[in-house]
Amino acid sequence: MPSLHFTKMNGAGNDFVMLDNRDGSLALTDAQISRLCDRHRGVGADGLLLVEKPEAKADFRMRYYNADGREAEMCGNGARCFSRFVDKLASVKSGTLNFETPAGVISATLRGDQVSLGMSQPGPFADGVELDAAGDKLTVYSINTGVPHAMVLVDDLDGTDVHKLGNALRHHHHFQPRGTNVNFVRQLGPQDLAIRTYERGVEAETLACGTGVVASALTVAALTGAESPIRVLVKGGDTLSVDFLRSGAGFSHVILTGPADFVFEGEISV
Repeated sequence: MPSLHFTKMNGAGNDFVMLDNRDGSLALTDAQISRLCDRHRGVGADGLLLVEKPEAKADFRMRYYNADGREAEMCGNGARCFSRFVDKLASVKSGTLNFETPAGVISATLRGDQVSLGMSQPGPFADGVELDAAGDKLTVYSINTGVPHAMVLVDDLDGTDVHKLGNALRHHHHFQPRGTNVNFVRQLGPQDLAIRTYERGVEAETLACGTGVVASALTVAALTGAESPIRVLVKGGDTLSVDFLRSGAGFSHVILTGPADFVFEGEISV
């Protein structure tokens, strides 16, 4: 395969390789995607995104692959980067666009380096269950915000062993066969949280996770009655905002707002 022109972007520290595949010419293997995301032998990223032509009534199609090369349904930070990347490619003059994902059609509004995403309808909130994680008994909540997420409320976020506990819950039989992303959440105030996230597919803690931010905000809203918007501080130091409406026992009209930044462009052979 000839060399690829790529763009590197990050959303709140969650970083991605961006590729234009509107002509449908790219057919990357899991191994090639994993190599592109490798921080020693490739560009280095938490995941890879492709811009493609839509299949139905949307402006574009987003395909997202984790660093292990496996396709995932959705990535909130990646979707914000995708929106700004599309704007660079095709000049979204209205400032809004819609794009297809396996999790549903996502809407985006661009305001400089900030992007607001109209997320797909979240799944039902699951009350806490006690699970064993590497010998610790943890109360774990869960909700699907495009991809599955588990949440653990903690008092000492800095002292939490995110890798050990996150890895144990990510592979726990309760979440099989596909596993889950895992968020450790500390409530800072009625509408303010801090989280750390162990991401499925990256198999490590990342600096941010957009769908994890949404899942954590909705979990705290369900447990405490917190009102919209909820602000969430991520490991990378950025604060993202989650707006929502209550819909019976669940939530609707969920909007995630946060940064999406260009880092660099280049050519690489795969």
